Amino acid sequence: MSVSVVREPSTAPVYELRARRDPKHGLALEIWQGRSPNSPQRSEPRYVAGLKGRNLSLVEHRVMKKLKAANISLGGLPLEERRVFPVDEELALRLGLLFRVLAPMRSRDNMRMVADGIEAMGREEAGYWLGMAMHRKNPRRVLTALRFLLIDPKQKG
Repeated sequence: MSVSVVREPSTAPVYELRARRDPKHGLALEIWQGRSPNSPQRSEPRYVAGLKGRNLSLVEHRVMKKLKAANISLGGLPLEERRVFPVDEELALRLGLLFRVLAPMRSRDNMRMVADGIEAMGREEAGYWLGMAMHRKNPRRVLTALRFLLIDPKQKG
């Protein structure tokens, strides 16, 4: 006697990583949230965060390590070609938060401290901060507050 298992459609959010090489900025990475059964009102994918150029190059080794763990390889990505990779929610949360917080920053030391702090966060904390940054009226204030919390003033140059 065989038993068939009926699987419910997943209600988990759907995320994707969009990667491209641009002649001006080099590698550019973006996280997007797609449509899922729990967000039927969304007809188009929603931009979460992106990073490119100098700021991405400062944390590229960290990002590539996370992508490698998720079996995503960006090796051999031709100029001006975009590739899309599905990513799980936890990776999307961490990369989205990292990209949003680091995008306007300039100080290498402060960027390192912020990246270390985000890597040390639990999933719920990272989700909280990314949600605050995406859904608040003034997301810059939320991101500034997070930077203040993660940057150690004793190590500031």
